[in-house]
Amino acid sequence: MKVVILAGGYGTRLSEHTSVVPKPLVEIGGRPILWHIMKLYAHHGLNEFVICCGYKGHVIKDYFLNYLPHQGDFTVDLQRNQIETHRNTSEPWKVTLVDTGEKTMTGGRLKRVRDYLGDSTFCMTYGDGVSDVNVQELVRFHHQQGALATVTAVQQPGRFGSINLSSDRPRAAHFREKDMQDGHVINGGFFVVEPQALNMIDNDSISWENEPLARLIEQDQLAVYRHRGYWQNMDTLRDKAVLQDQWDSGKPPWCVWDQKPALPANSGRIAEPLSIHQPSI
Repeated sequence: MKVVILAGGYGTRLSEHTSVVPKPLVEIGGRPILWHIMKLYAHHGLNEFVICCGYKGHVIKDYFLNYLPHQGDFTVDLQRNQIETHRNTSEPWKVTLVDTGEKTMTGGRLKRVRDYLGDSTFCMTYGDGVSDVNVQELVRFHHQQGALATVTAVQQPGRFGSINLSSDRPRAAHFREKDMQDGHVINGGFFVVEPQALNMIDNDSISWENEPLARLIEQDQLAVYRHRGYWQNMDTLRDKAVLQDQWDSGKPPWCVWDQKPALPANSGRIAEPLSIHQPSI
């Protein structure tokens, strides 16, 4: 199963960093947040990635082009123009990097990588949020529901337009615009998607979080997986500081690859509003 990561936004609220590197390459603990996200998926056996590049996409491409030599020991024979690798500690990842346009919206980026996804179910997330979500359990839940897409719901103060969930089953039932008094359950990313869902994206100007998700809701095709564990995005400097402090504590909660296996996440039914977070990534 492939993993699509949206990594093309401007990250304007992190301009102190994103004026130099794109948001997914802003570092936590000396590693880009993109690396942390990929480590989570790899921990659950997903090692094939499609990165949707946009703003400063060439910097992301350079990062992966230079990844191997930065992770191991090697000898360079300058006269013969040869490199001999002695130790390779890089991850077993296959990474496809696609220029999806600097001004393309999130839905448009997904549409642009359609040819790289084949006809199989795929995972998708944003390049600015980490979690300890059990990806294997999430994928199983998606297949059990039989929906075209599944979104992971996480706990967060309401700031965005919301989706009501039906009380009797884990399906999104209604969308409404922003309301400062909305509840605490929002779109945390970490989607599982069927390729057919991409047919609901018309062009580059479409945000995945708007028309496509609204259409999926109308057709009763958006399932909701409730994650009650850790989740944190990196939208502002304060968010970055929170993540860095957690890393410096020695026990960053999203680093499940360095922890003992956890029990499966509780994916019980919920009837709280789920807000559609439209990220800047």
